[in-house]
Amino acid sequence: MTSPYSTELRVTADPRAPAEEQLPEAPRRTSHLTRVLCFLAFGRPDLEDHWKSLQSEQAFETVRTRLCSILTSTITTAGVLLAISGAFITTGSPVPYFDYTSPVPHCLLFMSLMLAMIALLTSGSSMIRWVHTDRHWTRQQLELGLYFVLSYLLSIVTPMFFVAWSLHCFVFAMLIAGFSSQSMVCRVVTTVWLVTYVVNIGTILMETMWKYATSLNHARYRR
Repeated sequence: MTSPYSTELRVTADPRAPAEEQLPEAPRRTSHLTRVLCFLAFGRPDLEDHWKSLQSEQAFETVRTRLCSILTSTITTAGVLLAISGAFITTGSPVPYFDYTSPVPHCLLFMSLMLAMIALLTSGSSMIRWVHTDRHWTRQQLELGLYFVLSYLLSIVTPMFFVAWSLHCFVFAMLIAGFSSQSMVCRVVTTVWLVTYVVNIGTILMETMWKYATSLNHARYRR
């Protein structure tokens, strides 16, 4: 006989609350390339967290705002590189001891110009795509399989790739022009610039590799 004063904990699930859907099997089987692209695009080596963000409009808006902010920064950087590379290509050196019109620096500056233009076009098209997309269309893209997942990830990563190579081409052009100078002061300044460049790039690569390894171990632990 049950006492009328006894208490019993009853948990009733809200029938209106949507159940969290699992990531489909097709995008779950990720290659090493896909994991790297996922990390560069979303900061995670898999699509689990991104798939969870597609379950609600608020979470999806947060992801879309962050990606649009990254693409805006990429467009700004590409525009600056495009303007600077174009200025260096179309004008001669104002001083005789820093000649960037020689064949190798000029070729690198031209490559920087072209890569910045490609970065500007790809980041602009990706921005338009993300502004007009919705979470239902994004879910359909991920459910279709590996080819569509790679296309989806490359639309985010490709602009950053091109703007990075454009920046490197510009830096290498300036380094070659600096080390080819007859001025000792110019070569010393270029050496300091090279050391600073290598230290910064090395630090960024080490931090990125550490974060990738940490997030990969965390993803394996969750599974």
